[in-house]
Amino acid sequence: MIVASQTGSHWFEPMADHLGSAYLRYSFTKGTANEVAFLVETLDLRAGMRVLDVGCGPGRHAHALAAAGLVVHGIDISQRFVDLADMNAPRGASFERLDARLLATAGHLAGSFDVVVSLCQGGFGLLGREEDGRADADVMAGMAVALKAGGAMVISAFSAYFAIRHLEATDTFDAATGVNHEVSELRSETGEQASFDLWTSCFTPRELRLMATRAGLRVEQLWSVTPGAYGRNPPDLDHPEFLMVARKRW
Repeated sequence: MIVASQTGSHWFEPMADHLGSAYLRYSFTKGTANEVAFLVETLDLRAGMRVLDVGCGPGRHAHALAAAGLVVHGIDISQRFVDLADMNAPRGASFERLDARLLATAGHLAGSFDVVVSLCQGGFGLLGREEDGRADADVMAGMAVALKAGGAMVISAFSAYFAIRHLEATDTFDAATGVNHEVSELRSETGEQASFDLWTSCFTPRELRLMATRAGLRVEQLWSVTPGAYGRNPPDLDHPEFLMVARKRW
């Protein structure tokens, strides 16, 4: 799973600029159909409902949701990814460059969406090296602001249990912050390699529930999942992600 860079002018943008459309060659991006179908069934999504995709990347989930008849708006910190998402976007999908940490102050989006999602560490969990997790909490709070009352929020988050149990020799897990660090060689569209420091925040179910409660959300479901193979598994130690469904209080 690809995570965020701390190098360059912004922690994510240099990596996105380097990868471009090559981002979609990575195996974890191939599970879009399963992930979207699971959301449509679980949330009973219907044509015309409005969805906000936070950290949309090149728009793979947004495109699939729009193709299913939903009205989808995607935001991402990377202008390169926003431009890619705009290319060949289906009817009903729109995109803009916006830092997910500033979502709570984006007045034009407040209270506008039936569903807000952040999947595969799109805008939540890629902030890394935040000493007290405030930035990730800010993203979740902003997602709650964008929801209509009674709307649903869906977040995937990397599992701290899995990170520790399956820690690779090239990774470093900071027990104080719950952040995993690795250095990875990533190939661009033209095959050029570049080295990036990659950081991902890891969570426990209890942390996610506490953050949701503070954001004014009621947690309805919390499952252990694998990208591209979403299912209703209770939290465990062997799936790389947690998938949380929460609803904004009336």
